[in-house]
Amino acid sequence: MRLALEEAHAALSHGDVPVGAIAVAGGDILHRGHNERELRGDPTAHAEILCLRGAAKRLGRWRLSDVTIYSTVEPCPMCAGALVAARVQRVVYGAPDVLGGAAWSIYNIVQDPRLMHQCELTSGVLGEECAEVIQAFFEEKRHPAQFL
Repeated sequence: MRLALEEAHAALSHGDVPVGAIAVAGGDILHRGHNERELRGDPTAHAEILCLRGAAKRLGRWRLSDVTIYSTVEPCPMCAGALVAARVQRVVYGAPDVLGGAAWSIYNIVQDPRLMHQCELTSGVLGEECAEVIQAFFEEKRHPAQFL
């Protein structure tokens, strides 16, 4: 999760919401990513989606049944659906997203028994640190620093 936090901080350099993610399998980092919606002008360029794409490319397959995705923030519905579609083994996240989370807070798409696949789920890993990064970003958006 520390590497995912590094990625979250990297998103700040181009004005993106600071969410970072890491794809891991067998102890190897397959891909590191952070939100790049602003950078790419792509509404799907969430950290988790970019990690899924990178991991699939590196492994040469779309079924990621041996992959764990670490994300600093609970995945949104789009990302949760993609995690299930990719057959990701495990999802680990830091901070909950009480306004749009789809891995427990509002929905639990990643573990919905009506779907063909469910992911193992671990939440709250470095949760306070992960929450601080995103809360500071939105606090700055609401109350920008004033320079004299």
